[in-house]
Amino acid sequence: MSQERKIFTSFHDIPPREYMYFPKGTLDAGKPGKFSRTEITHLLISIGVLTLAFTFALSGNNLIAVVSNGFKIDKLLFYIPLTFLGILTAFFFHELSHKFMAQKHGLWAEFRMFPQGLYLALFLGVLTPFVFAAPGAVMFRGGSRTYETGQIAMAGPLANIIIALITFPLYFYVFYDTQIGTIIGFICFINAFLAMFNLLPFGPLDGTKIIRWNATIWIILLIFSIILLTQIIRNNPVG
Repeated sequence: MSQERKIFTSFHDIPPREYMYFPKGTLDAGKPGKFSRTEITHLLISIGVLTLAFTFALSGNNLIAVVSNGFKIDKLLFYIPLTFLGILTAFFFHELSHKFMAQKHGLWAEFRMFPQGLYLALFLGVLTPFVFAAPGAVMFRGGSRTYETGQIAMAGPLANIIIALITFPLYFYVFYDTQIGTIIGFICFINAFLAMFNLLPFGPLDGTKIIRWNATIWIILLIFSIILLTQIIRNNPVG
């Protein structure tokens, strides 16, 4: 007997009051591979804010570091493209993978930014060397059965693992100890970290939904992401 469909309003279970709105024409854009103007705007804003937040935090130009060591414009200029590529490959592809998998299952799916999460990320990035990012999530409407929800959840971290696996040999065996290698290494690191973090079995993270569907797949992905991340950190690709 097939499972009865359940109705979900938010993939990440974040209260949708502030961003779960559907301007005229966006529902038509929910067809497979389609984007609405609203969704594109939310994605661009999220990518921009996250790039700035991580640039200030990682480049040593956050307020805490500047008070001690001064402002370093050369570091800032170097980290802008570095963090942009990291955010683009990690966050953007992660969310798009959720979206396309949901659409594959016949659900309406679009990304919506979480303004408070973006404000917090920017605030922490400018003031401290640490960033906690909750930029938003892919919202979906329609019926979602347990296996569909699990596959939708798995799509995000799996995309990050694939990107990390592609960039891993490029960094270690082709561009190691070069400026291009630093960029590739950072992309590899940020994707492996995002995969591992989202696979943790806590709260609204992807791991909890994957476990409900298939615990074996979850543990394999988690162990693999931890091993991959450990190998990357040992060689310090961001250094």
